[in-house]
Amino acid sequence: MSIRHGLLALLEHGPRYGSQLRTEFESRTGSTWPLNVGQVYTTLGRLERDGLVAQNGEDGAGHALYAITDAGRTELRTWFEQPVDRTSPARDELAIKLAMAVGAPGVDIREVIQSQRRHTVKAMQDYTRLKAQALTALEGTGSRERDDIAWLLVLEQLIFQTEAEARWLDHCESRLIRLSATAPTAPAPASATGAEDAGARPGPGAGTGVGGVGAGSGVAPRGGAAGRAR
Repeated sequence: MSIRHGLLALLEHGPRYGSQLRTEFESRTGSTWPLNVGQVYTTLGRLERDGLVAQNGEDGAGHALYAITDAGRTELRTWFEQPVDRTSPARDELAIKLAMAVGAPGVDIREVIQSQRRHTVKAMQDYTRLKAQALTALEGTGSRERDDIAWLLVLEQLIFQTEAEARWLDHCESRLIRLSATAPTAPAPASATGAEDAGARPGPGAGTGVGGVGAGSGVAPRGGAAGRAR
């Protein structure tokens, strides 16, 4: 999340002080990503250091005001014009958790998935309810306030995001079930005498396939047939 550019966008409407910027940022985004005043002033300090904002006196209550500079406007225009980089995605805690849960001793990865799915679906339902309320307010009053429309867009992004996450969790569970069903199984153990007489050795698939998708399950090493499945 670019707090830096968000503050620049707000300052383009005129000089603001720190608490005012925090309030307007949270109003525009529905407090989805709350800020604290210290975070705002730290960012303003860096923007001032970089020549993108400058202090612009005080208001009647003695609050230090900040204004965007020409360099700041150029930076803001560039931010709006360039796409958000997706080639270096931010770390995703859920993806990391599932990656670590695969093969973790005593962890039932299907239960991890199902627990997350319940939470994700609940969040999606909450966002959908908030969207309905936002639409009712917009349509009922005929209001086209900038903050109300911005909040609606943020809500819809959250809904799409949780829908995609729920589909991905379904896919993960299906993938584990398929890998478990197609994993090679170890041959039945021979009697000690039979093994000695026949010189039996463990089969090539013993202990190398995908374990059960319950506790302690594991996936075949990447690069194998199972790892290449998509």
